[in-house]
Amino acid sequence: MATSEYDNSANLEKLNENLMRIEALTQRLIAAFAKKQPQRADLQAPDPSLYLRAANAYWAEMVRNPSKILEQQVEYWGKTLKHFVEAQEAFRHDPLATPEDNTPDDKRFSNPLWKTNPYFNYIKQQYLLSSQAIEQAIAELDTLDPREKRRLEYFGKQIIDMMAPTNFFGTNPEALMKAVETEGESLVRGLENLVRDIEANDGELLVTLSDKNAFKVGGNIATTEGAVVYRNRMFELIQYKPRTEQVRETPLLIFPPWINKFYILDLKPENSLIKWVVEQGYTLFVVSWVNPGADYADVGMDTYVEEGFLEAIAKVKELCGVKTINTIGYCIAGTTLSLTLALMQKRKDRSVKSATFFTTLTDFSDQGETGVFLEDDFVDGIEHEARAKGYLKSYYMTKTFSYLRSNDLIYGPAIRSYMLGEAPPAFDLLYWNGDGSNLPGRMAIEYLRRLCQANDFCTDGFELLGETLRISDVKVPLCSIACETDHIAAWKSCFRGVAQMGSTNKTFILSESGHIAGIVNPPSKKKYGHYTSDAPIEDPDAWKAEADYHEGSWWPRWEEWLRSRSGKLIPARPLPETTLAPAPGTYVVANPNG
Repeated sequence: MATSEYDNSANLEKLNENLMRIEALTQRLIAAFAKKQPQRADLQAPDPSLYLRAANAYWAEMVRNPSKILEQQVEYWGKTLKHFVEAQEAFRHDPLATPEDNTPDDKRFSNPLWKTNPYFNYIKQQYLLSSQAIEQAIAELDTLDPREKRRLEYFGKQIIDMMAPTNFFGTNPEALMKAVETEGESLVRGLENLVRDIEANDGELLVTLSDKNAFKVGGNIATTEGAVVYRNRMFELIQYKPRTEQVRETPLLIFPPWINKFYILDLKPENSLIKWVVEQGYTLFVVSWVNPGADYADVGMDTYVEEGFLEAIAKVKELCGVKTINTIGYCIAGTTLSLTLALMQKRKDRSVKSATFFTTLTDFSDQGETGVFLEDDFVDGIEHEARAKGYLKSYYMTKTFSYLRSNDLIYGPAIRSYMLGEAPPAFDLLYWNGDGSNLPGRMAIEYLRRLCQANDFCTDGFELLGETLRISDVKVPLCSIACETDHIAAWKSCFRGVAQMGSTNKTFILSESGHIAGIVNPPSKKKYGHYTSDAPIEDPDAWKAEADYHEGSWWPRWEEWLRSRSGKLIPARPLPETTLAPAPGTYVVANPNG
């Protein structure tokens, strides 16, 4: 009796404690939401006219071919009714039995209760049947413009994923079980996580993907030894300390994308491309871009080329006492490196001996999955935002890229954080993913309008610094590495850009995996393989059909290509006696947003 009274007292005390925490958290939640600034509707969703045109196409299809629409509806009704009857029949024989479940494997439904519990199994199967019917209805809209149909398929899938039963507490068995097991503690912790995220993003909901206290740039990530040897308003130039007694005569300069931070190439020693390149015997320099605020509103693509790329190339030549260098451009920096090389060709500047492109788009005629965000409805919103503030906040790019993999980067983390009350994992890649950078206003507009939408570089020419630049002006020896499942820079689009370049010396390597994992793929991991081919760089499908598959990383194969263009061995170049800061520098940790 005494034990029972003690347990009841302890439970009551715990309940009161949780109620007090919930009350305090609710007050914080209200205060956090009060900080939310009005958001432009055209930055939140496609123009509603997209759905209106889809509805018109659906009704036009019904008038033109009513039997087709009727067949779709009857098929859907038949499947759902059949499943309902099967579930009822199974329940009649055994209240805990489920009907036959032939649905495909889906990691969202990995909890065994989705198969064994009649309530959850019924919800899952009905959801998947409805999802299939919606996707089929969109796929069979024959009269809709292909670009609009692609957008409708994408945003339709987003709605389907958002409405998954796993995303709701009452239909998520794992969340319900956790709440019972912890006597509600998991829900309180989940509310704490929710409030923390909303407070951190000024009233906006952006789920935290990684433990922000687990990593420190320059502490336990981005630790390869080096120093900042030059700085201007656009970038810091980092030179890395040699790790071999001799190095190749021609130095190597890496231009990372400025949408994120450069240390994706130096997360930890085991997967650091920067450390690996230095160990192969190269004098390596890396650009660390500034994280711009409103005072960079005047910065455009021309600024990045002139004060960024050309200035960095000149400084590396000066510091090493050489006439030529090798270069790497990653993602948007690869695109801009292409513009820079075309400009240097016009100016008869032979400073670059070779160029390597990582997941680089130069031909935007097929924009891939990102194309759904590159129509005027979204770009108009971005332009208004960028002109009004002078820069595009990193929040918008982070959110956009997350929706390309919404189940992995939005809904899954939200379930673990808010429903299960779990702390964000200590995952270096996800930490980097959340450490985005702003974009200067003019640059963002020029990139989206003139490159992504108009595709000027591959059509009429891209006007820059008094010259008209075309992709055929890129004539240096080049190696392009694309990634087979890249959601951002589709490998076939990367290939088509390379095919149009004017170089007579081209190499193309196709890595397995995606935009990041396919590049950050150290040989020691033996994880993702790659493809090479002797077929002409003309048609991507023909090239792939004749390609040879190689196990393991592409890094050694590329290094062999680079070595043949890097000159003789010379004594290793030490770091200058006077430097500005130790690597990774100051720009990489500066935050103009406060």
